[in-house]
Amino acid sequence: MRIGHGYDIHRLVPGRPMVLGGVRFETDYGLDGHSDADCLTHAICDALLGAAGLPDIGHFFPNTDPAYRSIDSQILLVRVIGELRNRGWSPVNIDATVIAERPRILPRLAEMKTALARSTGLPTEAIGVKATTNEGIDEIGRGLAIAAHAVALLQRI
Repeated sequence: MRIGHGYDIHRLVPGRPMVLGGVRFETDYGLDGHSDADCLTHAICDALLGAAGLPDIGHFFPNTDPAYRSIDSQILLVRVIGELRNRGWSPVNIDATVIAERPRILPRLAEMKTALARSTGLPTEAIGVKATTNEGIDEIGRGLAIAAHAVALLQRI
């Protein structure tokens, strides 16, 4: 068995879709990035890749490649799972924390777990997603960015 950790952060900007954990939030702002900028899913991808001893998400899906412009990060997560399986690894569980002042994440956690379960092939009870604030500290605390941490456990197939 192997454990990996992932982290991602994106600024909030007006006029972009807000997607976290594969769930779209109805807001007039979203996360800035090359793909859909879903920082929760990106952190999970990095945790999974790290557990397998592989390079990070940017290596597999570079932001210089137009093929990944505005791509749904759940597609990237499915591809990461495929890469792991091709190398003899299978996810056991994922635990993640979203750090954000806005939007309110708690009401959408179950949807996020369902979307992530669909993309990883894990049961929803093997996926933990929590939300917290940054208590007004730094750009996250001022509502200007969202970050996520994730931990993943893999086992040999």
